[in-house]
Amino acid sequence: MTDPDATTDAQVKRAIDALAGRRVAVLTGAGVSTDSGIPDYRGQGAPARTPMTVQEFLSSDLARRRYWVGSHLGWRRFAAAEPNPGHRALARLESTEVTTGVVTQNVDGLHVRAGSRRVVELHGTMRRVGCLQCGQVFDRRDLAARVETDNPWLDVDEELPLGPDGDVAPESAEGFRIPVCSVCGGMLKPDVVFFGEFIPAEKFREAEQLVRTSEALLVAGSSLVVNSGIRLVERARRRRLPVVIVNRGQTRVDARATVKVDAGTSEVLTALADALPSLR
Repeated sequence: MTDPDATTDAQVKRAIDALAGRRVAVLTGAGVSTDSGIPDYRGQGAPARTPMTVQEFLSSDLARRRYWVGSHLGWRRFAAAEPNPGHRALARLESTEVTTGVVTQNVDGLHVRAGSRRVVELHGTMRRVGCLQCGQVFDRRDLAARVETDNPWLDVDEELPLGPDGDVAPESAEGFRIPVCSVCGGMLKPDVVFFGEFIPAEKFREAEQLVRTSEALLVAGSSLVVNSGIRLVERARRRRLPVVIVNRGQTRVDARATVKVDAGTSEVLTALADALPSLR
């Protein structure tokens, strides 16, 4: 019978060999943040989700009310999440010039808080909220204080299951006052890419540039279902760069990876951060 620990150790050794001496671009997904208490989308045991589309948000007052209640109730816990060893390992790899930076599909801001300096947030961030009419940008903490002032009946300590984007499914949104822009009264939207919305072209170009100036690609905690991730992997493969994937469970490109490590990201990224700087 195969020893799973020995198998993982062998995969990690192969990953180190593939990345050694190279400048590495990193692509991360929700699996990197699960050890911080933020659930992922498609991992083992993840419940089925029907996230709100941008069309719903823009066209329906009721949908926006439901979104803002759930987003606000979950945001306090989402914002309280702390970077885990995987985030810190990636920051360490950047500080030792092993990695060129991180492209992340996550909106939790944990890479920045862990100390990573070059972070391309493909899907935006929950730290900011913008007005769709005048373009004014607000800090989410300031907006949260305003929401609670306008809706003092909200139970912000209610323990509802948290979603990957920091939202919860509230029982009711009745009576909730939707926040509007304090400058022009326009519609507010978190600075994140909703389902059905395109990643800003300049943001994807920045991600492509990071991969283009690197010598290998490390994918961590992503099942690579989202097309933006697949496209970055294909950019690396066209240049014949080594592609190392660290993820629990299958991804869409396992067969095309140089090395696949089927394990948790925190322990594997820590092992890479311990080994790779001395191999430059």
